[in-house]
This record gives sequence, C-alpha cells and structure tokens, in this order.
Amino acid sequence: MQDLESLYQMVAARKANPKEGSYTDYLFTKGLDKILKKVGEETTEVIVAAKNEGTAELQYETADLLYHLMVLLVEQGLTYDDIKEELGKREGLMSDFKDRPEIKDL
Repeated sequence: MQDLESLYQMVAARKANPKEGSYTDYLFTKGLDKILKKVGEETTEVIVAAKNEGTAELQYETADLLYHLMVLLVEQGLTYDDIKEELGKREGLMSDFKDRPEIKDL
C-alpha cells in the first residue's frame, strides 16, 4: 500500500533522478503545460466516474488524479509538508457556506 506522502517522495525522487522511459520523467520533460493538461483531464475523469454507478472507476480515476497532483506539486516546488501545513491551518475551523460564492452553473 502506498500513502500520499510516499507517492510524493517517489515523484520527487524521479524528478531529481530521472528514469529514462518512465511516465513521470515524460511529464517532467514535457513541462508544466503537459502536467496541467493531465491534471485537468484526470479531474474531469473523476467527475464523470462519480456520476457513474459503482465505485471502481472512481477509485481508479482518483488514484490517477492524486498521482498527477503530486507531479504538479513537485514541478511547482511545493512539498507534501507544505500541503499538510495548509491543511493544519484549516483544522477545526468552521466555514460558513453563506460567505462562499454560489455555484450557479455546472
């Protein structure tokens, strides 16, 4: 079993020590635009999977999205600890939904 922190570390290691022919190396070589395109594609696939029956597809697509998000974080120089720190700042805070802009169209 791989947790998100281990996944991040694997992606960061691949960036530091590229493995020719690996998909991770391919993404880093292609750069930010390709990585962003993949994050967008995977996000859409998660949404579609969530609308379908069953959870297997959602599970699969979510794993893809999380992987591509880790690639994006590494590419942008954010660490997994940066994200944990941000989440920690939010822990225990109440969010009043009326302070958020309404989503009118999907």
